[in-house]
Amino acid sequence: MSSSRTNQTRCHGRFERVLAKRGFKAVAGVDEAGRGAWFGPVFAAAVILDLNQEWQGVRDSKQLSPAQREALARRIERQAIGWAVGQASAEEIDRLNIVGATCLAIKRAITQLPVPPDFLLVDALRLDLPIAQRALIRGDARSLSIAAASILAKVHRDACLLEWDRLYPHFGLARNKGYGTSEHQAALRCFGPTPQHRLSFAPVAGCLPAAQFRLCFSSASGGYG
Repeated sequence: MSSSRTNQTRCHGRFERVLAKRGFKAVAGVDEAGRGAWFGPVFAAAVILDLNQEWQGVRDSKQLSPAQREALARRIERQAIGWAVGQASAEEIDRLNIVGATCLAIKRAITQLPVPPDFLLVDALRLDLPIAQRALIRGDARSLSIAAASILAKVHRDACLLEWDRLYPHFGLARNKGYGTSEHQAALRCFGPTPQHRLSFAPVAGCLPAAQFRLCFSSASGGYG
């Protein structure tokens, strides 16, 4: 990647500072995690950062290791002006579609913020909310507050998937976080979807005829059938 390209996508607080100069007092960055997964809720986070603090290391969650994300998430939760996490269930994803459910999760996060935001920086989505906003393409790689939100959404969703892994150990959720790996696909073919799978997603829907395997799994090992 060229240096000019790197500079274009480097995470910074420029958007937030420009908005502060325009008079906005509470600029929230929002982002989601788990939009493309086959299993579980989609998560969203909203974060209002204090730009007088140094936020070294905060960048797109996909560029961070799990340990880095965990450490930064704890710091964001301690030092941000406000933060909140929302989610939309697999059932809501199937009913609303993934875009609608993602917007619902984001709205839930925003409404839980301890400080009402007067401007939203959103990663590539336009929200039906009466709040001034700007959608940024690749916002999690360009805006400091969106990057912070991406970290919180990812960390909280990963923690949720670890809990589900204890209930559904055959799907490898602790490793794949609900995404479509070969291990996950093989388990779907063998056991069928769980109540937490997104049945509106084609790879999951394609395994519905295999649901009879769940009866065997249930009787043999106390599963979810």
